[in-house]
Amino acid sequence: MAQNENLQRSLTPTLLWGLGVGYVISGMYFGWNFGLEKGGTLGMAVATGLAVVMYVCFTLGYAELACAIPKAGGVFDYATRALGRDWGFLAGMAQVFEFVLAPPAIAVGIGAHINLFFPQLPPTYAALGAYLLFTLLNTVGVKLAATFELLITFLAVAGLIIFAGATYNQISIRHLTSNALPNGWAGVWAAIPFSIWFFLGIEGLANAAEESQNPQRDLIRGFASAMTTLVVLCAFTFLCSVGVGGWEAVVYKSDGTTSDSPLPLALARLVGDETPLYFAVIIFGLFGLVASFHGLLMAAGRATFEMGRIGHFPKVLGQVHSAFKTPANALAINMLVGVLVLFSNTAAEIIILSVLGALTLYCFGSVCVLQLRRKEPTLKRPFLSPAYPLVPLCALLLSGAALVAVALSNPVLTGYYAGALAVAFVLYKLFNRKEQEIDGYLH
Repeated sequence: MAQNENLQRSLTPTLLWGLGVGYVISGMYFGWNFGLEKGGTLGMAVATGLAVVMYVCFTLGYAELACAIPKAGGVFDYATRALGRDWGFLAGMAQVFEFVLAPPAIAVGIGAHINLFFPQLPPTYAALGAYLLFTLLNTVGVKLAATFELLITFLAVAGLIIFAGATYNQISIRHLTSNALPNGWAGVWAAIPFSIWFFLGIEGLANAAEESQNPQRDLIRGFASAMTTLVVLCAFTFLCSVGVGGWEAVVYKSDGTTSDSPLPLALARLVGDETPLYFAVIIFGLFGLVASFHGLLMAAGRATFEMGRIGHFPKVLGQVHSAFKTPANALAINMLVGVLVLFSNTAAEIIILSVLGALTLYCFGSVCVLQLRRKEPTLKRPFLSPAYPLVPLCALLLSGAALVAVALSNPVLTGYYAGALAVAFVLYKLFNRKEQEIDGYLH
């Protein structure tokens, strides 16, 4: 591996849109339905509405940061500059938690979808194969990886459009209102991590800043176009899935266990499970899962790479491959961690751990917008978040409330998450590099 730390600039606005939607789109195909079990149709709908407002406000502020400080570390770089190196480290660790833990959860969904075609193949083995294949693709080159991401994202979006077209006319108010709030209003809080799963990962666009051809101009276009696409897809997917048979129909399989494949469950009620349309949705769903899995592997590699480049992780993780100009070492170690998590936790547990990291990131990102406006008013900002300071304050309030809600609903997993952050912080204080080296890099 060479010591050169520069990533290759090759991402166009279209590729950035593909990354932004691709990071997230698996959330439309699986995972969100676990929230229906907690909150029912109404509880999940309220939680999703709050998530939409939070994400719109957050992405507006985060786009401001990404355009002003276009570095691969995302929130780590922003928080270090705005809040100091200790807070920057914690923000960076939260980002690593989110991006490294989201792929194993998606891998569970990939395995579940493949298992529908090949029942004899254990889902975990299919997930392991996906890790090996797409880590290799990410290592070979960013433009190849991003072009592949764009292609499968188009296919995944097409799958959601086909699903909506097949089910839209069959939506029933009776199904949408039946047992709509099974656990009372407390179910809204329990549904929050799964409503966030609808959009988790959009912030990964900021980590592609150093590989964008014109980050100051293109990142805001990528954020805006991707978020608009995702909100529309979320609304149709939610209504069409629940509206054809009620929320129980897209949560529970015939044997009573929860399903990782809600859209095929919904469609099977209309056309059966032996029709070409049913299998087409499964295939497109697999494309959606692969798009997010592959894209988040890419974002995770950049997050880990930046922590290595700055010296908070072993320096070898901050090196780029001499031939491919990609963070190969960071991608490899992320794969090893992801595989260990994959074999030790359920999809719902991994989603919650990833959401805890994401919400911590959103809090830090919103605070950074406010702090940098105060601390560095002359910083060149190609894009300014509108309605300042209301937009970043709204994002901070909602992400903070969501973090508290997830923590109270999942105390054991929150304890694991907080404990891991604490251990990482202690190790960082023992082995970190000199402050002037970091300050010189960030400025």
